[in-house]
Amino acid sequence: MSFPVIKGNGFALVHAPDIMHWHGTTQSLERASQPDSEYIKTLKENTRSFEEAVGYAPNQTYIGGLHPEKLREVTKPWYENAVKEADRTGPFGEIMPQDEFYGLMKIADVFDLVSLEENFWQKVKTKLEAHPLFADDTAKMGHGDALSDIQNYLDKYHADPIYQDGELVGCVKRAHDLDLSLTAHIIYENLVSKASGMLAMKHLIDKNNIDVKSIDYVIECSEEACGDMNQRGGGNFAKAIAESVGAINATGSDVRGFCAAPTHALIEAAALVKAGVYENVVVVAGGATAKLGMNGKDHVKKGMPLLEDVLGAFAFLVTANDGINPIIRTDLIGRHTVGTGSSPQAVITSLITAPLEKGGLKITDIDKYSVEMQNPDVTKPAGAGDVPEANYKMIGALGVKRGEMDRKELPDFVIKHGMPGWAPTQGHIPSGVPYLGFAQQDLTSGELNKAMIVGKGSLFLGRMTNLFDGVSVILERNSGKVEAAGAGVSKEEIKEMILEAMKDVANQLMKE
Repeated sequence: MSFPVIKGNGFALVHAPDIMHWHGTTQSLERASQPDSEYIKTLKENTRSFEEAVGYAPNQTYIGGLHPEKLREVTKPWYENAVKEADRTGPFGEIMPQDEFYGLMKIADVFDLVSLEENFWQKVKTKLEAHPLFADDTAKMGHGDALSDIQNYLDKYHADPIYQDGELVGCVKRAHDLDLSLTAHIIYENLVSKASGMLAMKHLIDKNNIDVKSIDYVIECSEEACGDMNQRGGGNFAKAIAESVGAINATGSDVRGFCAAPTHALIEAAALVKAGVYENVVVVAGGATAKLGMNGKDHVKKGMPLLEDVLGAFAFLVTANDGINPIIRTDLIGRHTVGTGSSPQAVITSLITAPLEKGGLKITDIDKYSVEMQNPDVTKPAGAGDVPEANYKMIGALGVKRGEMDRKELPDFVIKHGMPGWAPTQGHIPSGVPYLGFAQQDLTSGELNKAMIVGKGSLFLGRMTNLFDGVSVILERNSGKVEAAGAGVSKEEIKEMILEAMKDVANQLMKE
C-alpha cells in the first residue's frame, strides 16, 4: 500500500509585545474593566525584549535551532537560562521582530485597511527589502500616512491602533460601517493570522526548495474566522495565504476544530494525496492575537516576565511517496468519536491504543509521541501543570495496564517516548504538529522508526456541544518502496494472477 509523506516544514514566531498589550484577550478585558489596575500599569516593565525572546530556549526549539532532547538539558526555569549566541533564524524558520511584522501585515492587506505612519513605514520597508524572503514583496506595501490622518481614523472611524514600543505608529481600519464581522478589531486579528501564516509558508517553500507553482491545494487550520455579516467564518484563509506567496495553481479551504484542527488537517491532506486528488498539499496556520499574554496575570504575580509574547505559525507539505521522507499511515488513525466519552482513559484509548491495535503494535513500539506540546514554563505557574508530562504518564500507565510494560518502567517511558513541551500558547499550535520538523529528521537521518502525532480539541468552548475532540496519526520511517498514489491493479495484472492461480490448481489436481 502506498502512503503519502511529510516532505517539508516551515515554522515561524513573531515577537509581538505591543500586540499582546492591546489585543491579547486577558489584557484587553483588564483594560476595559480596570484600566488603572496595577497589572496594566506594569505591562511594559514585565515585557521581554526581542533579544530575550530570541534567546528563550523553547522559541529556539520551535524554529529548529535546538532539538527537544537538547531542550531537556537546559536548566529550568528556561526564561532564566537563555541560549547563548541564539540566532533569529533556524533550520525551520525564524523569529521575526514586531516592526517587520507590521510590514507583513501591510503586504498581506489587499483592501488598504492597514495604515502605517510614513517615517515608520519607510524604516520597515527598508528592513524588509533586506529580508531574503520579502525583498520582492515590498512594492505591495503601498505608501505611508501622516500621523494626523491615522489619529483621525482612530477618533472618528473606530480604527484599531498599531503600537511599537508604546508609541502610535499606525492603525487598522474597519472594513464596513455597520458590519460587526468586519470591525477593525476583527480585521486586525485576521490580518495577523494571514500575515503570520504567509511567513511560515514562505519559509516552507524556501527551506525545502519547493516550486511554489507545483502546490495544488492549501488547507488552513488556525483558530480564526473571516467573513462578513452574512457568513461569519466563511473563510477562506487558505486561498488568501496561497495568493500572498504566489501559489497561483493552488486552491484550498479552511479546517476548524479548535486545538485539534492541525492534526485533522494533516490527516485530510494525506487522504487527498493518497487518493490522487492532489499531488502537493500544504497545511498552514497563522497565529492568534487573543492568546497572547493569556496567563499574564499569573506570571506577573509570580515575578515572571510575560512569556506568551509570541505569535506561532507553521506550514508543512504533504506529497506522494518519494521513498525518502516519513510516511503518513492513513490506515492507522485514532479518533475521538461522538460516543467515546470524555474520561481521560476513554480519550487515550481512542486516540492511542485503537490505532496501535489495528496495526498490531504495542504502546512501546512508538518511539516518540507528540501530544499537546505546551510549554511548562508557561502552564505550571498558571496552575495547569506540565501538560506533555501528564499526557505521557497517562499513555505509559495504559501500557502498564495492558501488560506491555512494568510499572517501574514508567519514569523511563516518559523520558524515552516523550519530550518536554516547547510550543507557544496559541491554542491550535501545540497539538502534535510542532514536532513535525524534528520528526522529518528523526525518521530519516535519525534513529527513530515510528512517531505518533496527537491533536486534541475542546469543542465545548463554542457552546454548540459539550463534546471533546481528538485525532491521531502514525508517522513511519520510509521503507524506500514507492507506489504511485491511488495505484491499483491493472487488468493485465489481474489476468496474470488468474492464470497463475489456474496453473497452481491444475498442478495440484495432477498431483492428486
